[in-house]
Amino acid sequence: MLSQALFLPEASDYISHSPQESLSLCKSVSESPFVLGLQDEARKHSLPIHVGIHEPSETSSKKIKNTLVWINEKGKITQRYQKVHLFDMEIEGGPNMRESDSIEAGNSILPPFDTPFGKIGSMICYDLRFPEIALALKRQKADILTYPSAFTPATGVAHWHPLLRARAIETQTYVIAAAQVGAHNEKRSSYGHSIVISPWGEIIAELGGDDDKKERGDAWEPEITLAEIDFESPKKIRSEMPLARRT
Repeated sequence: MLSQALFLPEASDYISHSPQESLSLCKSVSESPFVLGLQDEARKHSLPIHVGIHEPSETSSKKIKNTLVWINEKGKITQRYQKVHLFDMEIEGGPNMRESDSIEAGNSILPPFDTPFGKIGSMICYDLRFPEIALALKRQKADILTYPSAFTPATGVAHWHPLLRARAIETQTYVIAAAQVGAHNEKRSSYGHSIVISPWGEIIAELGGDDDKKERGDAWEPEITLAEIDFESPKKIRSEMPLARRT
């Protein structure tokens, strides 16, 4: 039987109108109906789930954490990564965001962790722009790199595909990027294009994006894509094109 897992986007529990609303909605995993529901589903279907959520800060009453958790097939949270790089950006004409005003930055990289289908190296959204983390995770033998995201449409159009393919090519590792899509409220939309990329930089699975739906005038419905991971592929690519220094 093939091993399977579900990968969900950054901030899957909610995207709010304001930092104040986000703070008011934030709950610990033991009190979050969203997280508790995912844990129940993971147990019910013996299906690990990789998902971005918000958590309260232990050090600040004015900030929360943007975290990524791994819920194993028994419904237990066994891994937790706190977003290191925060999205602070002011572009003339938009988008304008200062994630650091309400989010507490993490200060460490989570080492790749074992799963039934290889070692996963976890990152979140804006971390994508900093290749050092991906390269560090590759050196620690990651088989899959993940970037659950909520990219803005403006930055997504310009940078989403090039950056994700670059991370896959330079690390010779599978990249999985589950992405928020469409309008969340009158202030915020996300680019979409959830994607799986091979260690050669090929797109092997992709969902649509905010741009596709607007062009067709479609209403948004939940979507899922399936991708099969072949772990002989990176071994072959790394053997044929060795990027790591040989000793």
